[in-house]
Amino acid sequence: MFQRWILLACILGSLQATPPPVAGSARPDQVVPDDVFLQERGRQWLVAAPGVESVAIAGGKVVVLSQGALMTPRANTMARAAQGEVGAARLAVVRGALYAAGPSGLHRLDESTWTRLHDAPVQDVVEFRGQVVFAAGQRLLHLVDGKATTVWTNPAPFAPRRLVVQHENLWVLGDGRLAALDRGRFGGLDVYGFPADQGWEFGRLPSPDTRDIAAVDGSLWIGTARGMAQLRGMTLHGVTGAEGLPYEDVTCVAGGSDGDVWIGTSRGVIRRTREGEFHYFAGQRWLPDDRVRAVAVEGRSAWVGTAGGLAEIRLDPFTLARKAAWYEQHLERWGQKRLGFTHKLEWDDGLKEYVREVSDNDGGYTGDYLAAQCYRWAVTRDPAARAEATNTFHALRWLVAMTGIPGFPARSVWAKGERGHKAGHGSGGYAAEWHDTADGLFEWKGDTSSDEVASHFYAVSLFLELVAQGGEVEQARRHLASMASHLIDHQWRLVDLDGQPTRWGRWDPGYLATDEGRFDRGLQAVELLSFMKTAADITGEARFEGAYARLVELGYPGWTLRQRSTHPPEDIAHFEDQLAYWSWWNLLRRETDPDLRALYRRGHERSHEITRIERNPFFQFLYGALTGNDCDPKAAVAHLREWPLDLRVWSFANSHRADLRPPPGLRPHKGGIRAFSPREHQPMRWDAWTMQEDGGTGGRDVAEPGGWLLAYWMGRYHGYISAPRTQVPGLVNVQDGDVPAGGARPYSGPPRPAIP
Repeated sequence: MFQRWILLACILGSLQATPPPVAGSARPDQVVPDDVFLQERGRQWLVAAPGVESVAIAGGKVVVLSQGALMTPRANTMARAAQGEVGAARLAVVRGALYAAGPSGLHRLDESTWTRLHDAPVQDVVEFRGQVVFAAGQRLLHLVDGKATTVWTNPAPFAPRRLVVQHENLWVLGDGRLAALDRGRFGGLDVYGFPADQGWEFGRLPSPDTRDIAAVDGSLWIGTARGMAQLRGMTLHGVTGAEGLPYEDVTCVAGGSDGDVWIGTSRGVIRRTREGEFHYFAGQRWLPDDRVRAVAVEGRSAWVGTAGGLAEIRLDPFTLARKAAWYEQHLERWGQKRLGFTHKLEWDDGLKEYVREVSDNDGGYTGDYLAAQCYRWAVTRDPAARAEATNTFHALRWLVAMTGIPGFPARSVWAKGERGHKAGHGSGGYAAEWHDTADGLFEWKGDTSSDEVASHFYAVSLFLELVAQGGEVEQARRHLASMASHLIDHQWRLVDLDGQPTRWGRWDPGYLATDEGRFDRGLQAVELLSFMKTAADITGEARFEGAYARLVELGYPGWTLRQRSTHPPEDIAHFEDQLAYWSWWNLLRRETDPDLRALYRRGHERSHEITRIERNPFFQFLYGALTGNDCDPKAAVAHLREWPLDLRVWSFANSHRADLRPPPGLRPHKGGIRAFSPREHQPMRWDAWTMQEDGGTGGRDVAEPGGWLLAYWMGRYHGYISAPRTQVPGLVNVQDGDVPAGGARPYSGPPRPAIP
């Protein structure tokens, strides 16, 4: 027994003496290949009320029916495609010819003129066994030598709404009814000898209010007022919100390529993939109006007719590598770079154009781009990546140099007289604090917050580790050390020109003991510990080691256990999660004391459990790289793939959806129900919230993609994303001009001064 205790003591001693390793690379089972995927792109054409009633593709040309007229999209307008008008409601292509069915009968387009083939109202037309078959009333007719002839003498058992051919059978859909033509008659006989007009033995429709039907990949898909039904064999499977259908009020259904089912609804259009995923397209980004009336698909394009016009949703082959190159070009062609900083764009009503926003946190946001270029250089050794990294690094150095206060960074810089939007507000409702630079050419924004310091420490430490060469090494060290010294010299506070601490630049014990300070002291503790530990690590100076030890004595490590606040919901600031992840990165990678590491790991694990549901790729990859634990890289990569190429922030709505429920195994701890795909939400910086249901700005803002680039290159560096598995040039890069021009005019103010 005594020997066992000795052995146990030795084991415990060895565990305390050897801190756990910090993981840096993905395991083989965590690597997501950068395979070719389908990137959604959209275009729209407006049509006057009542909008588009039907869509078809005839001879490779897209045609729509609107107010009885046949139209086709050309460039940015709609043009007439036929003479005259028809009282029709539905277009169909049968045996290569275009037909129009509706209250005025059946018409065929011959060259550019309509020919009437039947006078009575017609609901639908289809090809069956080489013949043109159409439904008129409750009877089915076909055309013989251009004349309508009754073939099947008994009427359908109900008024047909739609006709569809599948597995060599002709099916008729009515209100809550489905019948197959059986040896010349409808209904057939069931096993008891009674006529039967229900096409299934098992299951039931989600609603008897049936709207449309399509044959796709071996199944019949029936759209109803309360969801979809899939008829496979003789079994009907309901597909509603419980199964992941985003919206249930179905208006039309169409088959697409690769087994896709396109589902039109009264609130947008849905693509169901062969694998059973649902991709939701709604709102200004995708549709001129959410009330979808018709869908036609050819190749990888879905043409969607709505009450406001026509939309094309095209699926183009892409890789993540090409998407990264696309966003780099977007930053240039849309004027989102200036003086070494990256910028969001805003619409200016007076100028009628986009201009750059000079914001509250240009240094913080630009830190994402610096970090992205550091990882890009480490992965590719592309000289362009190093040039971008060094240029951005010197821009961040300038923010400290321009204030004249040692270690105090400006939030942003404004060139006097430049074209743009200058932030007019300060923190906590106070007025903005703008001060002239020494040369009088610029103004710098004061009242700096913890956001800026956290970003500088994260991004510049990566620059020091991965990019810095020659004199850049000491420049990066001094840059971070000066900010750490400022905090030590001012008793853990950022002190501005007026000699007072800034509104959100306090980490001192007195502030953290107040009601306001207690709310976020877990975050403040992680930040300050991270700053001091990083400064000590990169300089080896005793003053930073002593400062860190003093924080430990004051109890700061204990507060990190509750880094993430979760209550009350109305006080949750979701942008603070990015500040925490920036700070956890340095703190956990640099701490070697086993007791402190164990404490920090508990706080970090709690924080990540709270944010895990957001599927934020930056959060996921950073967590995985720090811990070696599973970080759901497939979900993170899916998020990156689903970002739109158009970075305008269109308005979006998701609160009406039928699939609002947390994913299995995940729980929302700080508000919200579930995360949304960027195609259903908006492109964003990582200080935004992927669980926001409704929002957007109607296209008045243009997001800058520095956060996307950071998550992508971080994933590449740590091995969660492989290099592209194709080398086809058009799939891995972009050519000059691939990204449509737009955005803000180029910066034309004074250049950035050199910083010694």
